[in-house]
Amino acid sequence: MNPYELTASITAAANTLACRMSDDEIALLSAVLVQLGDTLATIIARKEMCEKYGGGSAENDAKNEITPAP
Repeated sequence: MNPYELTASITAAANTLACRMSDDEIALLSAVLVQLGDTLATIIARKEMCEKYGGGSAENDAKNEITPAP
């Protein structure tokens, strides 16, 4: 799929959803998708840093996570 087809497909999907959802539902879905995109961007940025600087792996980061005190 070329970039123009991709953006046309996304626009068509948005229009289809918007016709069937309330304003509140659209706002919530939009917020969820923004958070999903931001989280995916954070994950890939961290993975790239680990690879570039040899700071361990993202998998090791998850194992060594600091857990909050109760």
